[in-house]
Amino acid sequence: MIISELMDGLLAGPVRKDNTDIKGLALDSRKVKKGFVFIAVEGAIEHGLVYARQAVENGAFAIIYESQGCEGFDLASLDCYQLQVKDLALKLGCMADRFYRSPSKQLDVIAVTGTNGKTTCSQFLLQLMPESGVIGTLGWGGKGELNKTLNTTPDALDVQQILADFVSLKKKAVVMEVSSHGMEQGRVNAVNFKGAVFTNLTRDHLDYHGSMEAYLNAKLMLFKRAELQYVVVNTDDDYSEKFLAVTHEHVNRWAFSAKGNKTCSAENVTAEEISFSLNGISFFVCRGNERCFVQSDIVGDFNLENILAVITVLLAQGNSLETAAKKVKELTPVSGRMERFGGADQPFVFVDYAHTPDALEKLLIGLRKFSSQQLWLVFGCGGNRDKGKRAEMGGVAEQLADRVIITDDNPRLEDPEQIMNDILSGFRIKQAELIQNREKAIQSVINRADKNDCIVIAGKGHENYQDINGVKHLFSDQGVVKQALMERG
Repeated sequence: MIISELMDGLLAGPVRKDNTDIKGLALDSRKVKKGFVFIAVEGAIEHGLVYARQAVENGAFAIIYESQGCEGFDLASLDCYQLQVKDLALKLGCMADRFYRSPSKQLDVIAVTGTNGKTTCSQFLLQLMPESGVIGTLGWGGKGELNKTLNTTPDALDVQQILADFVSLKKKAVVMEVSSHGMEQGRVNAVNFKGAVFTNLTRDHLDYHGSMEAYLNAKLMLFKRAELQYVVVNTDDDYSEKFLAVTHEHVNRWAFSAKGNKTCSAENVTAEEISFSLNGISFFVCRGNERCFVQSDIVGDFNLENILAVITVLLAQGNSLETAAKKVKELTPVSGRMERFGGADQPFVFVDYAHTPDALEKLLIGLRKFSSQQLWLVFGCGGNRDKGKRAEMGGVAEQLADRVIITDDNPRLEDPEQIMNDILSGFRIKQAELIQNREKAIQSVINRADKNDCIVIAGKGHENYQDINGVKHLFSDQGVVKQALMERG
């Protein structure tokens, strides 16, 4: 492929001819090799042109760069083809799709969006859909073979390269977590989605979006896509009808509910005769006049919604209700999502990623009924993120947990004590304990709790690091929990 083919229709005027065959595209100058095109977008911190010279030295024969913010860079001294493009970041997806020969059109790509449940739903679908792959918070790859990703939804170039890898690996379907950032920044602009799933919408990322309305609109962008064949929405969420309303007429609409809610706008899947325990969930799943029994080892009230979402996707993909119900029994817990430790002569300990007020509330309500004595909670909030949710999470903790220990999460560049005080401001009556060191906080609670107590370690889930003053230190909630339980005996 040559540059004129890569940029066809993306520019107002013609592209100067250069018949050099493009060997690769790169946003990172360190990944540039001979024959590559270096793409310099305008980042939040700096323009990619800062690394243009390094890219040329590494073998780039051409630089395509964002016109916004390019003033002041000395490009005349660089011996390479140069092309200035307006709104380059939004066009990058189309460019990458062309370069990798539209891989998403050779796959069943299913998008999962929402505040909570994206990772669990996508990982559950990965477990149950043969010859499938996943792209999301835990990484990208096939079952049991995930590679790390920097963001929940990678940049547009990485997305297309990963999809091309899935095609070469003979995958048939890909489940992708699509974040509001990913939609708004155009990371999935050229991805051909077959299906889209909406889990729920609660407060999150307002530091970026500014308002719930803006956050909602970013999510709705996904459901407006004309290429969609079906959508799946959670009718227990107040925003569900908005998602159904923006879909195109030809799109098949599916809805699921754990509370028996139905909509005339979609085909409904509901749950009846639900039973929860620390050993899992059982219920009857219903679709029209059909009714099948479902048994799962997955724990947590909110996981019923996730399981129903998965069943509904399987139905939308052409499976029978009986087949979908049987498949659910195969599900195993996802790392850092209601991950259970202890039991027998030790307290049950649950590690979960809950980092929003809604997620924390659902988590604690679900475990409250199974805690025969005290329900302990260890949590914190991330630094340099939405500060408004901190007091809200404090209020949830005070209301639903018996004993609360506030500790560090990922303080990043903020003062950890200030973050803890922000959380504490949400308390009205109860007293919370402050232990800044997260490892000591977890160890302390496990040592003090009675064997019949229940402990929740919330906020970090699968993460294997703590971000402190811009440095990521190795840290695992699961690792600390296992060690503390072993020492407790």
